[in-house]
Amino acid sequence: MILSDFDLWNYIKSGRLRIHPFSEDVVRENGLDLRIGRQIARFNKNSQVFDTKTSSATDFYSFEEGESFVVNPKEHVLLHTVEYLALPKDLMGFVNLRSSYARIGLTIPPTIIDANFEGELTIELVGGDFPVRLYSGDRFLHVVFARLSSTVEKPYTGRYQGQRGVRLPSFR
Repeated sequence: MILSDFDLWNYIKSGRLRIHPFSEDVVRENGLDLRIGRQIARFNKNSQVFDTKTSSATDFYSFEEGESFVVNPKEHVLLHTVEYLALPKDLMGFVNLRSSYARIGLTIPPTIIDANFEGELTIELVGGDFPVRLYSGDRFLHVVFARLSSTVEKPYTGRYQGQRGVRLPSFR
């Protein structure tokens, strides 16, 4: 079942869904709007092969911090959210790009937040047909939450648990 704003408020007020920093205006009709953080990781263009068994992701990205970023046409970047989320074991989230950003050609791949995940979200964003300047603190993601039919038996405890800032991919 998709949670309405009424359900989200119940999860938030009871402490079952934690959001920090929290602002009441992030709660929308059927989800939460999350804001762009201050860090971006750009994919380095090179002909080196990324080997999922032996390569270090740090060799394939460069980091920037600031109040705004330009995403170039067709460029892939990693962004993070200002908000740190902590989900309970009976809730998961579907992450979507807010439609205003999609309408200027930006896209994100399908992204799920697992039950029991805790951390800032790292999101891949793909540029459209023209450069776009993004600003830290602007609402750019909409997360729709669904209550699971039961509490998960194997809650998320993976390598991205507790992440802050942009977290590079890890295959080990």
